[in-house]
Amino acid sequence: MGDYQGVFERYEKKYLLTPGQYRALRQEMEGRTEPDQYGRSTVCSVYFDTPSYRLIRRSLEKPGYKEKLRLRSYGEVRGDDPVFAELKKKYGGIVYKRRVQMTLDEAEAYLYRGQPAGNPSQITREIDWFCHFYGEVAPRMLITCERVALCGVRDEGLRVTFDRDIRWREEALSLREGVWGDPLLRPGERLMEIKAPGALPLWLADALSGQGVFPISFSKYGSAYCQKMGGSAPADDRHLKEKGASICA
Repeated sequence: MGDYQGVFERYEKKYLLTPGQYRALRQEMEGRTEPDQYGRSTVCSVYFDTPSYRLIRRSLEKPGYKEKLRLRSYGEVRGDDPVFAELKKKYGGIVYKRRVQMTLDEAEAYLYRGQPAGNPSQITREIDWFCHFYGEVAPRMLITCERVALCGVRDEGLRVTFDRDIRWREEALSLREGVWGDPLLRPGERLMEIKAPGALPLWLADALSGQGVFPISFSKYGSAYCQKMGGSAPADDRHLKEKGASICA
């Protein structure tokens, strides 16, 4: 299936952009960033949780430590296509992501039906412990988006993604079932995520400041869960965005 990075440790910041801010920032990034290995892609993620949604409810409380399990593909996939089982943890502002690649058939047998991993590894053992600890972990939500992914030309470790058309659903929770669902953002808005091993490059910090763009606390799964429970859509909470606060009322 090719080489891939299975372990990540980095700072991640998220920003909600208007169409004008998006265009301005893309212009600022010309010559300083380039498409990464995925470039433009459709990202599809199945999130796993308990029947009571223990994991996302705990995450929305902003604890010092939190973790999640998801199954991700880049583009629509069939049984023998590669996907990633990902265990993502956040502690002290640093994100630790561990992922293992397998086929969709293997992943569904492992995560949906509880069969042992076909090729056991340290990461699958961590996933096994996660599922045992929380109990009754199963697919609860599928979220898709259209993504542009960039990496730094001279800034090693810098990665910037822009997500649009973010959609979520609670049925047909298989990566085989296509890209559809309820929208999470307003038309034209983008969710930008900046991932870096340390401080942002000065040119990028200046570009964000110049556009009045500030980081927010935004979880696609958390925001979709809030919508499911009858809360307001994240994009409607403009007063929170302006203050750089958490968005998920």
